[in-house]
Amino acid sequence: MTSRSDNSHFGTHSTVEDSRNESIMIYVNGELLPRDQAKVSVYDSGFMLGDGVWEGMRLHNGKFLFADLHLDRLFDGARAIDLDIGKTREELLAALKQTVDANGMQDGVHVRLMVTRGPKRTPFQDPRLSDSGPTIVIIAEFKTASTEPVEKGIRMYTVHVRRGAPDVQDPKLNSHSKLNCITAMIQAYKAGCDEALMLDPHGFVSTGNSVNFFIVRKGEVWTSTGDYCMPGITRAKVIELCMNNDIPVFQRNFSLHDAYSADEAFVTGTFGAQVPVIELDGRVIGDGRPGDMTRRIRRLYEELIARECPPAD
Repeated sequence: MTSRSDNSHFGTHSTVEDSRNESIMIYVNGELLPRDQAKVSVYDSGFMLGDGVWEGMRLHNGKFLFADLHLDRLFDGARAIDLDIGKTREELLAALKQTVDANGMQDGVHVRLMVTRGPKRTPFQDPRLSDSGPTIVIIAEFKTASTEPVEKGIRMYTVHVRRGAPDVQDPKLNSHSKLNCITAMIQAYKAGCDEALMLDPHGFVSTGNSVNFFIVRKGEVWTSTGDYCMPGITRAKVIELCMNNDIPVFQRNFSLHDAYSADEAFVTGTFGAQVPVIELDGRVIGDGRPGDMTRRIRRLYEELIARECPPAD
């Protein structure tokens, strides 16, 4: 296995290549199929319209990390868009386990669970045209995060694409419709950076295009109010860890001025956990190196994972 080096920049989702992923089995509506045979219909509502919800999960020591919280978010999102998943939580967990077991997976695994409204009778938005039931796909891959982003930090760029208000498209919804985040990411990497920083409709700092954003100022950890960002599970765990370890933490409105002059910054996500940010819009954050608070929180999070997913006896 070797680290990717296909471009000069790396981001929060940089991985170590693993040839085992070429022969994985993928779950499609109850069947386990080889990677090159795993397909959905061109009439699928997810393909046509981005109509669906999904979750990304990690497998540690044979256990899905924070599985209950991920399934809570999946079912909440499905209810919000009036999508009947057609399975209970227990049945989805069984399907997840069936998939990783079929691939001989125990650790260092990232799983993407996707649910769409299913095939449509004809191309059109009306959800009632998807009347044959949902499409459920589970892709489990051997994925180890590259150490480069954690050791060196990433660069972020504030983009013009804003996080919208809930009456446009609720940013709390983890839907297949991610074009706003993709547009944000395009602007960021065209500017030579690794991740986009997105503002909320009022101009306050909100979130990254695929991760949540934190800053550290004078020993305090700040993140956005959460009103316009994905309710990240890793984000919530970082807030909880700070509260339990006497680290002052605040969910509040703050501006780019506060971010530019921060002592440290970092982002959080299911795959990368906590990744330091060393530059924002060409401004060096702190001393341009991963900071002590970021490293401390990462250690606390690693200890939490060890408690949540201990090795099997």
